[in-house]
Amino acid sequence: MLKVLTIIVALIAIASYGFISYLQQTPELPKIDYDRWWGNGPKVAEDTAVRPFKIEFNDTMIADLKSRLKNRRPLTKPLEGIKSEYGINTIYLEKVLNYWVEKYDFKERANNLNQLPRYKTRIQGLDIHFIRMKPKVQGVKTLPLLMLHGWPSSSKEFQKVIPLLTTPRTGHDFVFEVIAADLPGYGFSEGTNKPGLSALHIGVIMRNLMRRLGYNQFYIQAGDWGSNVATHMVTVFPDEILGFHTNMPMSARPYSYLKLFLGSFVPTFVVDPKHAHRIYPLSNYISYILRESGYFHIQATKPDTIGVGLTDSPAGMAAYVMEKIGVCTNRDQTNTDHGGLAGLELEDVLDTLTIIWNNNCIVTSSRLYAEGFSKETKIIDNIPTKVPTAAVNFRYEVVYHPDWMLRDKFHNLVHSTIHDFGGHFAGLQTPKELADDIFLGMTAILEFHKKET
Repeated sequence: MLKVLTIIVALIAIASYGFISYLQQTPELPKIDYDRWWGNGPKVAEDTAVRPFKIEFNDTMIADLKSRLKNRRPLTKPLEGIKSEYGINTIYLEKVLNYWVEKYDFKERANNLNQLPRYKTRIQGLDIHFIRMKPKVQGVKTLPLLMLHGWPSSSKEFQKVIPLLTTPRTGHDFVFEVIAADLPGYGFSEGTNKPGLSALHIGVIMRNLMRRLGYNQFYIQAGDWGSNVATHMVTVFPDEILGFHTNMPMSARPYSYLKLFLGSFVPTFVVDPKHAHRIYPLSNYISYILRESGYFHIQATKPDTIGVGLTDSPAGMAAYVMEKIGVCTNRDQTNTDHGGLAGLELEDVLDTLTIIWNNNCIVTSSRLYAEGFSKETKIIDNIPTKVPTAAVNFRYEVVYHPDWMLRDKFHNLVHSTIHDFGGHFAGLQTPKELADDIFLGMTAILEFHKKET
């Protein structure tokens, strides 16, 4: 009997070793078309001009929006004793919608957004909008930094951070030139009419944008879908991306998720006890994901259906978008009227809503969820990268992956910060702290390159 048991245990050990070894294998990079055409109609010769751009919220749009908001149907009140546990609190929403109609100054907010220099250029058939802010200093190194946002955002998310990054600071011998782009189908960037525009192909577009601007090598900072785009970029273009800073660090390698599961048996052994609660027990983590990911499943399967109502009703669009912004800012505040939105300035939230409405991009932005999990992106998720990477984890980031998971994907994780405050939209909520960490992360990345040479 002992001999049989020994054989069984040995077979289990061999099978486990083989399974783990299989998960650790690195697949080959799939073939990628770096000039794939995403514009309307067949491919044509591309206009490579970089054109100045100015945001305008015109009177026709404003009048139509206000009319729709004023003539909205009565909203259903929350249940007794319920704040935001069932979703957006409609009593709070009414106050925001009334403010949007009566007090939000569309023209002044457009002028505020236009304080940063903006441009457009056509990349692979799509008009891509971006902010380009150059530092007005001499005597320090200038690092080209591409900044990428996620849903439901735009380059607006970086409005408060960009001046902090383009201003020299004591103790650092470098400053940034910032290129903050709107992803295709987001903000003021054109969406495609062709299927297949995944985060991988958006990464190709962004790399080609930087080449258009004269940079064959550059750095990236990103969160949310932008971080997913950037992660593909540092995998596909490891010799072009000099460093990567992310405020939503993730490893989507299957091996990482196996480690995450096994770590649940001894959480304080694999994760700093101070931060183990961010991911363990897994039952709590899974419960949170299930509770808050309904929108994700809808947009990943039927974005056009939900998009009809969100395109037609600004009140409906505001409720849908604000609820997710609030939860991602502080998911522990569903027991409040604001549902987490008090962590952000209302004008910033309304800027985001107005940009979506003005550009009719709720559908084109949501489609990224349906395109984001193709076979080729899953392959690239499983390929590690050598690009030096810096990570910052704010308290209410959507997901938390500890460093021992991140290193499966980012072999050169050179900097990692964990904060007990802040949330998903760090550029709007905690711009100073985000900028501080970008400088620290890039310092670590530059030190890494010095050691390598």
